[in-house]
Amino acid sequence: MRIETAVLSSGSKGNSTYIRAGKYSVLIDAGLSGKGLEERMAVLDLDPGSLDALLITHEHKDHIKGIGILSRRYDLPIYANDGTWAGAEPDLGKIKAENRRVFTGDFVIGELKFSPYAISHDASQPVGYVCQAGGKKIVLATDTGVMNEQIIDKIKGADFFVLESNHDLEMLMTGKYPYFLKNRIKGSEGHLSNDDTAALLPGLIRDNFPTVVLAHLSEENNNPKVAYITVNNALKEAGLKVGRDLRMGCADQHQPTQLFRVDQKTKKKESF
Repeated sequence: MRIETAVLSSGSKGNSTYIRAGKYSVLIDAGLSGKGLEERMAVLDLDPGSLDALLITHEHKDHIKGIGILSRRYDLPIYANDGTWAGAEPDLGKIKAENRRVFTGDFVIGELKFSPYAISHDASQPVGYVCQAGGKKIVLATDTGVMNEQIIDKIKGADFFVLESNHDLEMLMTGKYPYFLKNRIKGSEGHLSNDDTAALLPGLIRDNFPTVVLAHLSEENNNPKVAYITVNNALKEAGLKVGRDLRMGCADQHQPTQLFRVDQKTKKKESF
């Protein structure tokens, strides 16, 4: 079975991740305009009309901006928990009753099984997702200030990680953001720093040569080179090598990643 994924956009201006298994495909979050999401999908030769569902992690605008538009335009069901529906619904516009799907635990969309898990973020009831299909495991883990043992147990050993590496702490603290915002970002309900992710990632890697996409990088308080070097140094200290044990690169705010084939053995190379 063909299993594919791509990060269409990642950052404070909009987030969206595409996952497909067989003939079933979804977007997790749709934080760009409807037109913007269609354009990102077109770059990868993907048809938004073939989507089966939209999933929401939490109600912040950079995750839901295009949700209502896409649901109405393509008659798509929207999956979210009670808390996220309560927070997001005022910004979604009119949604068909049959397209309002509320989950309380695991759920299945065709070949895709989703296991939402609680994260620590300043939203109503935020979640990350573990997606399993065809024996492969895809993890979306962003917008959390804390990675506890429960989360780690759920996400370790994945074949594909979208993993937050939001800010460089020194850049954040010496930057122009007001103090209250700096505290929010680095707090327990904010975002993971490069150092947080560097400490976390070596313990998540197994011998299945996973792909790791460092995501939700701040354009103000981070840059891809700094994030990559920080995380890569920790991998080296743990005896892991990019190109031998995993593949790693960074998502972008302004363009999609490539479309990754998760079901095929990845040709080993340093990064993407």
